[in-house]
Amino acid sequence: MAIFFKLIPHVLSWVGIVLVLLRGLSGHRSVVTAASMAGFVIGVVGAFILLGSFPGSFSFGIIKSALGVSFLLLWGVSVATIYLSTGRRAAISGGGRFVNTKLGAGVVSGLAGIVAGAVCACRLTGTGGNALAVVLLALAAGALAYALVFAARAVDRLLPASFTVSMSGMLAAVVALLLFSSSSILRLDLFSPLSMKVMKGVHDFVHQFMESILIPDHLFVRPVVWKYIGFLFGKEVGFWGGMVIWFTPAVLIAMAIHFERLPSVAHIRQGAQRRRLLAAAIRVQRFRLVIPVLSLVIFSAAAYQSSFPSVEYWDPKPLPVSASQAGEIVIPKKGDVNLEDGKLHKYLFKQGDSEVRFFVLMTPAGKLTVDLDACAICKPDGYGQAEGSVICYYCKTLIPLETVGRVGGCNPVPVPFTEKADTVVVDGMTLLNSWSATVKATARVKEGGK
Repeated sequence: MAIFFKLIPHVLSWVGIVLVLLRGLSGHRSVVTAASMAGFVIGVVGAFILLGSFPGSFSFGIIKSALGVSFLLLWGVSVATIYLSTGRRAAISGGGRFVNTKLGAGVVSGLAGIVAGAVCACRLTGTGGNALAVVLLALAAGALAYALVFAARAVDRLLPASFTVSMSGMLAAVVALLLFSSSSILRLDLFSPLSMKVMKGVHDFVHQFMESILIPDHLFVRPVVWKYIGFLFGKEVGFWGGMVIWFTPAVLIAMAIHFERLPSVAHIRQGAQRRRLLAAAIRVQRFRLVIPVLSLVIFSAAAYQSSFPSVEYWDPKPLPVSASQAGEIVIPKKGDVNLEDGKLHKYLFKQGDSEVRFFVLMTPAGKLTVDLDACAICKPDGYGQAEGSVICYYCKTLIPLETVGRVGGCNPVPVPFTEKADTVVVDGMTLLNSWSATVKATARVKEGGK
């Protein structure tokens, strides 16, 4: 029953996709119906088998890449649409002609159904992967798809004939619904990684510019200038930069529809007939604006859901530890805390005025790793654990559990340690030095953290 409720937003998103496809490809409704149903079933079953055969980041990476490609395609179509709205005609309009064919309608509907079904299957990974389960899943997915397509077609028949959808508007709505559906699954979410990439790109550019063009303590770079530069190192830059990239395609498509030229009526002598034709064209244009504007609302919902996920992170309170006379921190594997249970276990080491947060984790490969509760990029706000990954609280980047313990990016900084039969041993001085170097490297991030 719990899985059923989790599937509701994904299933409703797919129904919305089918409805938009039926309205945008109104000349090929039977093809859209059959292809979208078949695609949905293939997506559910295929992703279910893939996730069962290759659990971990590989399978999720394939589905996430498909979502990313759809977003990049939307970007390309939006730029082409705003270009064509100027009155120019180019070979790029040939894509629209292909989609209007029976084959094109089937391909688009089938691909949309496959991706939507794959996203739904990510909620079913705990069901098992035997042959009987696959057959039952295929039958259930087929029955559900049939019922929902029937509902979508019923809604489509209620809409007025003048409510048309442009090809670019249709794509915007389909991609928006796919991204909304995936935004509630941490390992498929695109907005948070996008914001992080923007933030990292700005950080790297400013750092390289200041290091290569200016001397860091240049006489003419006054403290007030550094305050403005410091703003560029905050996570707000990544968030707002990500928002611009996120919304621009739908905005461009809406602008292109708004600025479309009305039909010429100069050759019509009767004023009443000219007014009727212009009024009808304006009415159709306004209807065509509904879908891109609705897409903006759906993109907003996806960004909000990504920024404020309804997920409870495992974030234990750091347990205090101390070093022996030899400077070693010894942590037992079993006892009050079981280091081999696959959960994040945090510790706090203090020495004088210095303190270090670190954690011990058993990865899915069955290997222990000791890492700082910080990365080499962000302010050390720490990490939480949920759905097969740890998350950086500062930039909301997800790090698959399989990669924890590796160097690079927003991964927690690994710390050398010695594993014995019943204990994990960490050198206290190494821990302090690693923490100090990491915090110093991220000192330009101005926002306060933990």
